[in-house]
Amino acid sequence: MTKKGAEEVFDPQRPTAAMLRWAYARGWFPMADPEADVIDWYGPDPRGIIPLDDFHVPRNLARLLRQGRFEIRSDTAFEQVFRACAVPRSEENGTWMSPRLAAAYLDLHGSGDAHSVEAWLDGRLVGGLYGVHLGGAFFGESMFCTPEAGGSNASKVCLAHLVGWLRHRGFALLDTQFANAHLDQFGCVEIPARVYARRLGAAVARRCAWRPFDAGAALSSLGTQA
Repeated sequence: MTKKGAEEVFDPQRPTAAMLRWAYARGWFPMADPEADVIDWYGPDPRGIIPLDDFHVPRNLARLLRQGRFEIRSDTAFEQVFRACAVPRSEENGTWMSPRLAAAYLDLHGSGDAHSVEAWLDGRLVGGLYGVHLGGAFFGESMFCTPEAGGSNASKVCLAHLVGWLRHRGFALLDTQFANAHLDQFGCVEIPARVYARRLGAAVARRCAWRPFDAGAALSSLGTQA
């Protein structure tokens, strides 16, 4: 994988923050196989997205948002969120992360191109999500919650705040990589890769700053849905 217009040659097995920016802007994302010590790169067809204007707030989530049970922050514990998301969910559903890949994402966060949205309860991190930010596109990577610590549905609350914040800041695209039953409830849809490529190009070309996160403004932008 070679970066056009530059002398730097990217090694797909030794990703850097610059390589992640280059790949995401072209519709590719990495997943590691730690056992084989290999990093693979994917560009699914069809592609999963959540249309920001059609985000659906399920009834139980709307109730949680009104209750305001969690304190929602952004980028105060990115590495904690990142590490929690990478924990294997089961023997069959292992991690997609490796030390080399993790280092690249942490560097990406350090440069302001990756963000977390976090749910806190009584001073403890109980849920969150993280993703990559390029222009007016946000690429959702993973979510987690800890029901045993009081964080039931905390990741869903974070997702609602993320959507609200992206709308508030003028973003155009929320990429989910794949569609699944969990995301379907929020309005996730699949689109052909060629359609995704057009939307991606237009979104990345936008100038959308993340800015200091405001949970109230995020919720307000959801309007009557919340």
